[in-house]
Amino acid sequence: MANNSTDMPIGVFDSGVGGLTVLRALERELPDERFVYLGDTARLPYGTKSERTVQKYAVQAARRLVDEGVKALVIACNTASAVALDALRDAYADIPVFGVVEPGAAAACHASKRGTIAVIATEGTVRGGAYQRAILHLRPDARVLARPCPLLVTLAEEGWTSGSVPEQVVAAYLGDWLAESARPDCLVLGCTHFPILTPLIAKAAPRGMALVDSAQTTARAVLDALVVRAGAGAGGAAAPRRRLLATDNRERFARVGRVFLGEMLTPEQVELVDL
Repeated sequence: MANNSTDMPIGVFDSGVGGLTVLRALERELPDERFVYLGDTARLPYGTKSERTVQKYAVQAARRLVDEGVKALVIACNTASAVALDALRDAYADIPVFGVVEPGAAAACHASKRGTIAVIATEGTVRGGAYQRAILHLRPDARVLARPCPLLVTLAEEGWTSGSVPEQVVAAYLGDWLAESARPDCLVLGCTHFPILTPLIAKAAPRGMALVDSAQTTARAVLDALVVRAGAGAGGAAAPRRRLLATDNRERFARVGRVFLGEMLTPEQVELVDL
């Protein structure tokens, strides 16, 4: 990395507010670092769009963060990680670029004892096959099941994380897997919306099934990489620790974002930007 100054922020972007779960995990793992988060709320969701469109949007979001002088980029979006990670690493070879798929796949391979791993994600992530490829690259003998779960995204954004209706939705998505005699022993939460649904999903999962949260695994991967580069753990104290950028609707970003970040947000804390 050309410049590893500890007062440079880490850039994080997502199609909307779901990536705030990644930001939250990063702030826990790297409490002395500064962050700039960009939610491309004008063009969400990425999960239903074509690979070409997602790549274009991801490059534009990354460019906006690089213009902020970030020392690392975190793609806090499974869909963008699946289709745009290589393009961003080529475009910004002088700074580390992290996706959420690789750390999640590695954690799943480590957690699964029998090698039967299930992935729940958006349509785009499942269709692109990134988790399937990443898991099989690390563990060729694995059996990988993958399923899009779009209603879970809606439940998360509405903050509907408990009760009979959310439980029925989870059961509808996971029921046949859990009933199999060779059911998966590891479930990857392959969408950044899903970590806030962990208690709901864990309640439906059988005893002994490991849950892999890609937000947490990504945060640990960033920590490990930046410590090696001697750039983590000593962020500049003078500048704001966190900036939140959005491409549309500050009010909705604040209202929904507080669910994912786990704290109160106001529209005044969100800066509107163009890409």
